[in-house]
Amino acid sequence: MSVEFNQGKEISLTDGPKVKKPNNYFDGLAVSKQHLFLFVIIVLSYFFEQMDNNNFAFIAPALVGGGFFQQNQIATITSTYFLGMTLGGFLGGFISDAIGRRKTFLLAMLIFSSMSILNGLTSNFSVFVFARAATGFGIFMMMVTSIAYIAEMAPGESRGKWQSLTAAGGFMAMPAIGFISRAIIPTSPEAWRIIFYLGGLGFISFVLGLKYLKESPRWLVSKGRIAEAEKIVEELSGVAVDLTEAAKHTPPKVSFVEQFSGMFKGKYLKRTLILLGFGIPINIASFATSVWTPTLLTMKGFTLEQSLTIGTAFMLGGPVGLFLSSPFSDKGGRKIPIAVGVLAGAIMTVIFAGLGNTYMVVMIVAFMLNALGMGTGFIAMAYVPEHFPTKMRNTAVGIVNACQRLGVSASQLFIPLIMAGYGFKGLYLGIASLMTFSGLFVLALGARTGGKALEEID
Repeated sequence: MSVEFNQGKEISLTDGPKVKKPNNYFDGLAVSKQHLFLFVIIVLSYFFEQMDNNNFAFIAPALVGGGFFQQNQIATITSTYFLGMTLGGFLGGFISDAIGRRKTFLLAMLIFSSMSILNGLTSNFSVFVFARAATGFGIFMMMVTSIAYIAEMAPGESRGKWQSLTAAGGFMAMPAIGFISRAIIPTSPEAWRIIFYLGGLGFISFVLGLKYLKESPRWLVSKGRIAEAEKIVEELSGVAVDLTEAAKHTPPKVSFVEQFSGMFKGKYLKRTLILLGFGIPINIASFATSVWTPTLLTMKGFTLEQSLTIGTAFMLGGPVGLFLSSPFSDKGGRKIPIAVGVLAGAIMTVIFAGLGNTYMVVMIVAFMLNALGMGTGFIAMAYVPEHFPTKMRNTAVGIVNACQRLGVSASQLFIPLIMAGYGFKGLYLGIASLMTFSGLFVLALGARTGGKALEEID
């Protein structure tokens, strides 16, 4: 089904009543300063979210080295964290469909910021595990909501670019938390607590979002609140729009059970299975490297300071990769840059596996490895919502991402065992194999998406 709107011509306004321009939300409209500021708030939210998401990679070696927890307990904490993410993914889409994107976004920030502080306060293992799991829940609830939110708030012709650019800005937290951890953690046995306290800075973006974040016009239209949706589009774009025609293409309300079951019926079954077949292995591979690399490097013989420095270089590659990938995000129906990026990452992982203990070489390759991983990962995040129609999009995105994190959660318990049995090289060759499978899988079976109005997706 094709949806056509008058997007090409400006409608002149006379001295009479304001004439609204029939339009499909933000499609075809320039991004104004007000609209850009909304993306800036998302960037800031991403920044504090990613501080909380990545801090444990630097804290874990200090916890083990300081005798606070053992390797198997680190694996349990990490596994439970991803279980929390899984639950956040499952419920995030449902909650945001029920109460709105804005409220869910704010709730998520409140959760992960509070729980990060709790992690810093406690020495009790059970409380630590709970707080870390709750942090994962809040982080991924926000992530799932933000994917749909940006997709709905960005012009259709540049949706992938805005996904990548907002993520690139926010993911500057990755090297930032690396530099901060490198400076603070070695100073005392319990300095790692300060890193968790810094997670409370998320309250800054919470307050800004409370004041300035706008609700998704598409969500408002789905609730019959067309006038409010038109007002928000006008506030952000400066163009008075008529969403009457767009509202006609809003699908009827569908229950959560119907949305969930619909993902595994008819043409949506193939799409769901392809996204899971590609997404689960690549997420296991990506998080094995991002979460465990500093800890594994200490096991390989590097000092704590060297491991933290290499981990910081690894994290610095993330935003660089996102910036560099943004011009390609909307090319090749999205699946081509995804496949090329994943396969290039597999080659880089093989190189990383074969390196010795040459400090500078390991640091440079670690940087390149994460640049490829993060650049490709956020093209994939824009790719997932484009497989489902509006009636099930947010719930489907949440479920697909939750299933991917569930796979990651199950894999975490095996990382120390594989490292013990096959060594550093064997572990990273296994990671490269997962990447190769995912890249070839999406290249062979993935659909070409991107560049379409969301309402055209059936």
